[in-house]
Amino acid sequence: MPTSVVTGGAGFLGSHLCEHLLARGERVICVDNLETASLENIEHIRDSAFTFVNHDVTEFIRIDEPVDFVYHLASPASPIDYLRLPLHTLKVGSYGTHNALGLAKFKRARFLLASTSEVYGDPQVHPQPEEYWGNVNPIGPRGVYDEAKRYAEALTMAYHRQQGVNTCIARIFNTYGPRMRPHDGRAIPTFVRQARADAPVTVFGDGSQTRSFCYVDDLIRGLYLLAQSGEHLPVNLGNPREFTLLELAELVISITGSKSKIVFEALPIDDPQVRQPEITRARDVLGWEPEVELENGLRRMLAAPGREPVAF
Repeated sequence: MPTSVVTGGAGFLGSHLCEHLLARGERVICVDNLETASLENIEHIRDSAFTFVNHDVTEFIRIDEPVDFVYHLASPASPIDYLRLPLHTLKVGSYGTHNALGLAKFKRARFLLASTSEVYGDPQVHPQPEEYWGNVNPIGPRGVYDEAKRYAEALTMAYHRQQGVNTCIARIFNTYGPRMRPHDGRAIPTFVRQARADAPVTVFGDGSQTRSFCYVDDLIRGLYLLAQSGEHLPVNLGNPREFTLLELAELVISITGSKSKIVFEALPIDDPQVRQPEITRARDVLGWEPEVELENGLRRMLAAPGREPVAF
């Protein structure tokens, strides 16, 4: 039975990954300090192969058993969180990644870094391939998250090249699904919350900026395939189909049957105008591409049952 450590395992993506690994017969050690996550995301898991450890990854990570995989997902990831916790976000990207890599080195485990499409900043290349170096403002309000992830990528490659750690890097594009917090500041949970309440749906700018939305089940499948592969260079994981935020708002209102009206607000500082993954490498190396279209994924998200006990 392989053993996987999932940092940030009680968060949105982390909890889904824990479930996926358990369903595949793995032992899972979930490490999270619950700063931006919740025990509600994992309380339904009933499995003797699952262990929760309340721990801040910026401190030394000690696991007293063999480990085969380290999935490093820990990080404030929503604008609400990293703007509230700028220094902690930088520490997780630096000290936290160093500690997770140190664990992987000591245990001789395969290490996966959950990076982000935000390393591309407001890109001048469209769609964004992994070879593109990005256009990031390091001193803007979003810089704490963008640069934390860029540094984490550099640290991961340094451990691979100098220390021989078996590493891989997933550049994750916008992902959505059950367990997203309604007030986390990202577009889909915000629009859904507003539409369900028949409140005004707030679109920044004129809504022409684009995003690409990947359903969580597709994303988790991609992370698992990447961890199982021999790839070391970054791999984009996301849905290449692009939507404007105005199109997204209209779709959410339609699916929910809401009476909401769309209102427009000023763009946040450094808000990217385009975001679309080039996924040729994921197709070639992993045999992966997303399967769930946006409308279907939104319907699944809206129809997701409450947290009830699940036994694997």
